Amino acid sequence: MPEFLELLPPPQARQILLQHIKHKPQGEFLATHTALGRITAAPIHAPHPLPSFPRSTVDGFAVRARDTFGCSDTLPAYLNLIGEVPMGSEARLELHTGQCALIHTGGMLPPGSDAVVMLEHTQQAADVEIEVLRAVAVGENVLRAGEDVQQGQEIIPVGVPLRPEEIGGLMALGILEVHVVRRPRVGIISSGDEVVPPEATIQPGQVRDINSYSLSALVEQAGGVAQRYGIIPDRLEAIQETASRALSECDMVVITAGSSASTRDLTSEAINRLGTPGVLVHGVNVRPGRPTILAVCQGKAVIGLPGNPVSALVIARLFVVPALHCLLGMQTNRPAPFVPARLSINLPSQAGREDWIPVKLSKVAGQYVAEPIFSKSNLIFSLARADGLIAISADATGLSAGEMVEVYLL
Repeated sequence: MPEFLELLPPPQARQILLQHIKHKPQGEFLATHTALGRITAAPIHAPHPLPSFPRSTVDGFAVRARDTFGCSDTLPAYLNLIGEVPMGSEARLELHTGQCALIHTGGMLPPGSDAVVMLEHTQQAADVEIEVLRAVAVGENVLRAGEDVQQGQEIIPVGVPLRPEEIGGLMALGILEVHVVRRPRVGIISSGDEVVPPEATIQPGQVRDINSYSLSALVEQAGGVAQRYGIIPDRLEAIQETASRALSECDMVVITAGSSASTRDLTSEAINRLGTPGVLVHGVNVRPGRPTILAVCQGKAVIGLPGNPVSALVIARLFVVPALHCLLGMQTNRPAPFVPARLSINLPSQAGREDWIPVKLSKVAGQYVAEPIFSKSNLIFSLARADGLIAISADATGLSAGEMVEVYLL
């Protein structure tokens, strides 16, 4: 069995891939309420302050804070009630010394007032007189105009995924349309003479196609559009023809199975024929997924993944997803979601190689415990049973039982 010429650490291999991708994200305009999860193509600025007027955060009485200073249960302040602030309308009352106005949560603070006394800290002394039993400070129980955002302020930078929080904020500002990055199209090619479609009745020696569908789901989850190109036989002309078509129609191409030891030269040759610079990395010092191919042809990423389903998905998270994020113009400093957990057993590792281990999480005495799942890389449900992955760095020879680890959630 021929050996790889050079095994690169995953971070170095990933950097080489990303720096060769030549792609300028293309934008499109979408209705804001349909843009959940989409990536901003340009910064978004506030067209007006939010809130646009000072408003109460509680039910109570709008007051001049200095009229309440020093009051208490035993020494209340007495204020004249001059009216009620109508909801949904401009407050036309104006407070002067010794006056207050009934106000509801969200109501506009009337001119002359600078605080709100909560209803439960008052008593009705007479029809038009209120006892204030607790002093308030200037600005207490009040949202000031522009306290959330100022007019013209950048509220969402470029390269950020829109979450429910951003969608709600944009609606609060009346921004009904957003400029987002067009979702990159990723061609998925599955190769192998033994691979048949999922709907087929399998014969001895055959396996149903897993990778096309699991990788398509991962691409969609990461913000791309997956386009499957079917199952290609292990022949150079067939792989090259399909990969060439996928490259012309998509922004990135992913080929599975052809990077294994028996056919990796075949896939490498097919990829190298697609355009320059061609194969950049062939072999990554990682487990699972050592026989990974990273290439850029005509400015587009072409990635050859191992055929084993677990290896393909783990490596896709390390290389396909970052490449897709690059195509989306996403900010690179956003943290990956993980939870701290205590490792249940010792985990040996080979120094110089980065290992990724699937784990199951359980909670014991209020703390997560990570239980490694040991299986071969062609058993897809071993990964389906996992809650996350832990990494053993290349400079370590393993992890000890009881050690705190970061579990990257699947």
